[in-house]
Amino acid sequence: MNRLEMEKMLKKVLDKERFTHTLGVMYTAASLAMAHGVDMEKALYAGLLHDCAKCIPNDRKLELCIKNNIEVSRAEQKSPFLLHAKLGAYFAKEKYGVDDPEILHAIRVHTTGAPNMSTMDKLLYIADYIEPNRDKAPNLPRVRALAFRDLDETMLVILEDTLAYLKESQEEIDPLTEKTYEYFKKCIGHEREEDEEDELKWL
Repeated sequence: MNRLEMEKMLKKVLDKERFTHTLGVMYTAASLAMAHGVDMEKALYAGLLHDCAKCIPNDRKLELCIKNNIEVSRAEQKSPFLLHAKLGAYFAKEKYGVDDPEILHAIRVHTTGAPNMSTMDKLLYIADYIEPNRDKAPNLPRVRALAFRDLDETMLVILEDTLAYLKESQEEIDPLTEKTYEYFKKCIGHEREEDEEDELKWL
């Protein structure tokens, strides 16, 4: 199945707002791929299919995951809307014919993130947050500019803002999101220490 055929299928199963968002993520992911030297075609497919399971009713998401032996965490049981990422990766393979593990993994972790994410994982996670139709997240102009310079720094900023929002609104926080935040916090801190050491060598 080519990308145009996928778009036609998605237009039937997604509501208008979600389909518009999907196209925004697809083109943003492709732009980030070009900026960071990643396969643009893969980024287009990841962006296009990332929310392919989004508009399925939440109770049905849970049923489908159980039926297809897709692992469901305690947080996902409480908030089944989180399952659209895992279920989306399953649909991308079984329904849309995508067998590239890099694309499938990026779709799988685009909501929670994960420690040690690949560049493709980061591209999709970030594109989902900054695509042009987004307008409610804090610091968007800064985050959008940063995304084309440093993916890890961008991940840390988005995760900080996301966790702050979830805590303030008392929404369910997936432990994997917290682990991802701690991972990038540690990575960025380590990189900054190395930079400071390099600067000291020149003094």
